[in-house]
Amino acid sequence: MVRAFIVRERRERFLELLPNPKRRRDITRLLAHANPNWFDSRFVKQVPNLTNQGLAKLLRAKGARDTCWVISEFNDMDGREMELLFALDEVVGRDMGAILCCVPGKLAFVESEDGRFILEK
Repeated sequence: MVRAFIVRERRERFLELLPNPKRRRDITRLLAHANPNWFDSRFVKQVPNLTNQGLAKLLRAKGARDTCWVISEFNDMDGREMELLFALDEVVGRDMGAILCCVPGKLAFVESEDGRFILEK
């Protein structure tokens, strides 16, 4: 996900901190205000206003599987594989930041306090 979607200027930092259990929080706490400028603009797609079931259906139509990998500011969800609809229910509209990696390097969903969007190659 990082190599596929994060802009070059931020990529190194993400790759350095995310795998490090002691420093991962330095990145995940920023997800509440995930800035679309962190991501390669070629792959950022706005999301229509849909229910969580509608979002799951949209993501599945784009190739998402039944589960996703979660990068989240909430430790109980971060770094876990979860059922897609359950993960959407847990993050959408909850004033938290998360990235749901639906297809590695190809499709992700981003939720933040400032909005939501899809990353798609």
